[in-house]
Amino acid sequence: MKKTLTSLCAGAALLVCGAVLADRPGEDWIPIEQAIQAAQQAGYTTITEIEVDDDNWEGEGYKQDGEKYKFKIDGRTGQVVEDEKQGLFR
Repeated sequence: MKKTLTSLCAGAALLVCGAVLADRPGEDWIPIEQAIQAAQQAGYTTITEIEVDDDNWEGEGYKQDGEKYKFKIDGRTGQVVEDEKQGLFR
């Protein structure tokens, strides 16, 4: 029983570590400043949130129309891969 519990704890620790590491930009990613610039070029006047999610910089912000949008920017290329009003995103 002790061996099984130890294995479960080790497995849980790997899952937690994996989740933490998954939330970091890769070494070959564009810097966050370049991601913000890409969002601004896509029309964002205010960016309220930006974070790492899988292979993308993902964030929220407002455009000139005053509406709130969500965006995804490819972490390696800097291309905007999603850009939608927040109400339509969910």
